[in-house]
Amino acid sequence: MQNNKHILKVGLVQASVSSNDKHLNWQRSAEEVRLLAQQGVECILLQELHSTLYFCQEENVDTFDLAEPIPGEATAFFGSLAAECGVVLITSLFEKRASGLYHNTAVVFDKSTEIAGMYRKMHIPDDPGFYEKFYFTPGDLGFEPIKTSIGNLGVLVCWDQWYPEAARLMAMNGADILFYPTAIGWDERDSADEKQRQQGAWETIQRAHAVANSVPVVVANRVGFEASPISGDPGINFWGHSFVAGPQGEILAMASDAEEAQLIVDIDMTRTEDVKRIWPYFRDRRIDAYNEINKRWGS
Repeated sequence: MQNNKHILKVGLVQASVSSNDKHLNWQRSAEEVRLLAQQGVECILLQELHSTLYFCQEENVDTFDLAEPIPGEATAFFGSLAAECGVVLITSLFEKRASGLYHNTAVVFDKSTEIAGMYRKMHIPDDPGFYEKFYFTPGDLGFEPIKTSIGNLGVLVCWDQWYPEAARLMAMNGADILFYPTAIGWDERDSADEKQRQQGAWETIQRAHAVANSVPVVVANRVGFEASPISGDPGINFWGHSFVAGPQGEILAMASDAEEAQLIVDIDMTRTEDVKRIWPYFRDRRIDAYNEINKRWGS
């Protein structure tokens, strides 16, 4: 075991959203970021699409008006915030890349107004209440960690969190920590048992990514009920439950299912390196036998 500890203080924001007033929501996020920075947090994760309500509950062409160019007003705001607070800030924006071309994009700032890097969501769901394929083009930036002053950040977004391939490729490319800005919740028509199974699976798969890749995982989910604009649709009760897990999947902190929250965690990055030495998964991978993984289905 190594003697000199490298401690990284990370924070996340779990918030509810009640309107599409982007400027109001940005100011609310800024207040949370400032509070975390005042407590010595070095890296802060905001939840998925935190500028607005979760608009993917319906397919509506007018909703594209909510998208932001990158760079643009949103990145100018959050870049200035990161510079002011001296933090690494991970944001999540509805990106207008070009006319008719939109992405679900995470943007990272490294204590500066300059963009340190971006990640465009790769896996795009299309389910009742989550009609994201209508809005988002799949990402084309690959699974490349974003280099910052505190390390290499493996940023993935929501539906990406269910795919071990995404976590593995980020880790293989040098990610020190995995971050998942998220917007997931319950359909109120489901039974209580089904709700718990869904949430349990969501937590388990991400803790498994921590274990399989020997890296900490930081997850920020939104919280609270958001009504559907579709008549008769039950809306989504976002289940919060944001958490930070260590490199063996151990829970270091967890927020509630129903309340807004901030989490602050000291992550021992030296221990992360020790875990990789004790459990050498990357040493023992049979890369000569994995060609079939590139197929849609096996034989």
